[in-house]
Amino acid sequence: MVGRRALGAYVVLEVGDEAVAAAPGQFYMLAAVVGWGGGEGERPFLGRAISALFAGDGRVGFLLEDVGPGTGRLCSLAVGEELWLVGPLGRGFDAPPAEREALLVGGGVGIPPLAMFQEAWGGRALLGFRDARHAAGASLLKDAELATDDGSVGHAGYVTDLLERELRAAGEVCVYACGPPAMLETVRALTLAAGVPAWLALEAPMACGFGACFGCVVATHDGFKRVCLDGPVFEAAVLA
Repeated sequence: MVGRRALGAYVVLEVGDEAVAAAPGQFYMLAAVVGWGGGEGERPFLGRAISALFAGDGRVGFLLEDVGPGTGRLCSLAVGEELWLVGPLGRGFDAPPAEREALLVGGGVGIPPLAMFQEAWGGRALLGFRDARHAAGASLLKDAELATDDGSVGHAGYVTDLLERELRAAGEVCVYACGPPAMLETVRALTLAAGVPAWLALEAPMACGFGACFGCVVATHDGFKRVCLDGPVFEAAVLA
């Protein structure tokens, strides 16, 4: 690992990867080389699926929050420690159509794909966080409008409140979203009701990351699909 910095409630890790070519919305499976498990003689943790925050110039970045043993170990890594990295994996976002404005809707650790999207293709960001400490992550995007659950920064409420307002007022837009499942389901419902095209980068527990275990399936109108291989980005209209 070549870089580490704290960002409010989060940690940003930078890993050297000379072959990096990740697209917005793609992810990696991450595991620490040392200390990756519950203890001596115990089963190692599975790798963690983490979206790329940036990729280029021989580096790939990740935004993490310590929410359990696996992410806790990753967040504790110091510069010089080694990571196992598999990726980039999955289907990312496509470039937005020229005739529509891109609205980027993100929550918590779901914002990295949107930061990459904005860097590549622009777009106006609406971001939601629990509180001011988590809202520090908004600095990864430009000119984002914020919502916080506790009202400490920006709108007091959910980011989907901001999206609902925009869908009522906006002209030709399309929506790109990543965040917690409940947030994405609300984004899906709002955009379908408004007749606005939307693409969602889904989050799901993964064991392998490349389609072998079928542990991350999601229901679509065309049957079950694997988030890791057929996604993580799906058009909202295809999800059941």
